Amino acid sequence: MIRTVFNRKGGVGKSTITCNLAAVAAARGKRTLVIDIDPQANSTNYLGQNGNDNVVGMPEFFDSQINYSFRDFGADDFVRPTSFDNLFLVSANQDLIDLETKLAARHKIYKLRSFLTELSKLYDEIFIDTPPVLNFYSLSALIASDRCLIPFDCDIFSRDALFELLENIKEVKEDHNPKLVIEGVVINQFSAQAKLPSQAVAELKQADLPILEPFISSSVKIRESHRSHKPLAFFAPKHKVALEFDQLYAHLSGEPGTSQPAPTATATSETTEQEPASA
Repeated sequence: MIRTVFNRKGGVGKSTITCNLAAVAAARGKRTLVIDIDPQANSTNYLGQNGNDNVVGMPEFFDSQINYSFRDFGADDFVRPTSFDNLFLVSANQDLIDLETKLAARHKIYKLRSFLTELSKLYDEIFIDTPPVLNFYSLSALIASDRCLIPFDCDIFSRDALFELLENIKEVKEDHNPKLVIEGVVINQFSAQAKLPSQAVAELKQADLPILEPFISSSVKIRESHRSHKPLAFFAPKHKVALEFDQLYAHLSGEPGTSQPAPTATATSETTEQEPASA
């Protein structure tokens, strides 16, 4: 299964959702791969890697599509292991910025799909982290994917932009990738005790949008996991938000969740503290 996590709005938690769902899959024994095609490289950093080292990644793969570099590499040669069992990464860095115009001019929009078709033979799950804009990289990811997850952070600007985003994705489906399915909207940084998030989610439900559950609570533990470069499945597997990610993955994969269900948001000092814009 190849999933893209995409929203044109920044700070909604794309990298957090990508890495934590991938970590759950890996912790469940799935051979799991994260593809980072965002020049900000937040997923690369979150998984404890440095995209500016000498290990090849997405910039080198895309460079190989317009130059003669790395021509003798197979798809798996661009993959690096992480420090977590079953979890692998194709890293990003800011070199992707300079490559984008060249790739678009050379009409390389389907190269990522060919790349991931080969990698899907080697990995059970592939998650793609995208930049917060509908550009060459995010379009390539949508073309290459089976499913799309849309993070939503309960902000009024996110709500207003969501409907246009859904139309963008439907257009990609019609023009480039008929198999693409909008798997659902992931409610992120949710606080049940705050009025605005509950109102925003209610409006999305009234519009009959595919809202996924459980919602991902706002918690300082997320920031701590960012700082430690460890997704919650490895950093604090029994924490409330870790259980929410586990239950969300179970819902997506059709597998059983943990024996301890993810609790609903409660008015504690931790879960009601609002997150800053997430990676």
